[in-house]
Amino acid sequence: MNPNLVILAGGASSRMKKVAPVPAGMDAGLLNEAGEKSKSMLGVGPFGRPFLDYLIYNAREAGYSDLVIVIGKHDGGIRARYGSAMRDNEFHGVRISYAVQAVPGGRTKPLGTADALLCALRVRTDWSGKKFTVCNGDNLYSQGVLKQLRETGHPGALIDYDRDALRFAQSKIEQFAVLEKDGDGYLTGIIEKPSPGDIRRVRDASGRVGVSMNIFRLSYDTVLGFLEEVPLHLVRQEKELPAAVALMVRRNPRSLIAIPVSEYVPDLTGRGDIGIVQEYMRVRYPADPF
Repeated sequence: MNPNLVILAGGASSRMKKVAPVPAGMDAGLLNEAGEKSKSMLGVGPFGRPFLDYLIYNAREAGYSDLVIVIGKHDGGIRARYGSAMRDNEFHGVRISYAVQAVPGGRTKPLGTADALLCALRVRTDWSGKKFTVCNGDNLYSQGVLKQLRETGHPGALIDYDRDALRFAQSKIEQFAVLEKDGDGYLTGIIEKPSPGDIRRVRDASGRVGVSMNIFRLSYDTVLGFLEEVPLHLVRQEKELPAAVALMVRRNPRSLIAIPVSEYVPDLTGRGDIGIVQEYMRVRYPADPF
């Protein structure tokens, strides 16, 4: 049960930095942070603790001890908090290393989440022959799902979230990728931007629709080649992790089991999410987690 975790925190946070109407009652200090810091470092926790602290805490409690955080080239805030060395910084019982996702020449943003994970695996070649979990740095995944992935006996897995339990606005839920599975619960496809017809097709007998929130348990040696091979998205011009995973399961059927879960996942995508996440943290983490 390899205790390895990759946290993708190197994106441009463009939706968070986008100028938009200020949510009523939003803390002015957090509004300033939203325009300057990466999403995962916003101080939404009690006493201004950054969001990423809580994801790291949940990971530690779920049994992970070897973490790689993917960061941007000029993102010094994460290293200032969790350790300046590129490898094995000690932080409250876990070891934190970094992988830097550069922005290629001619682009203004990184190459996407598949490229981010590829950067992490290239600096952790010692993980070859092992499994790891990978997740976003702007979602607070629960200790339970992190533990389920770490302990799975399957070659690979992902969390199959109940679409109706996420408690987001309908317009936001409609943006989530939906999951296609065979009769035994193995992933067969991931549909980005699903149509109403896609939703009807993937809905199971109980009416449940499963969605991805970009958290997977993968084999280093199996996924590596697909991260390199996956093409750029035609519109976004990024290499996306769900597309690499979908390519992998097409070539390797029954390689990824979908673990059904029904729970809310705090999400810090845009400025409208800040107050919601801040209130969640106040209720769920009233004391210092470390």
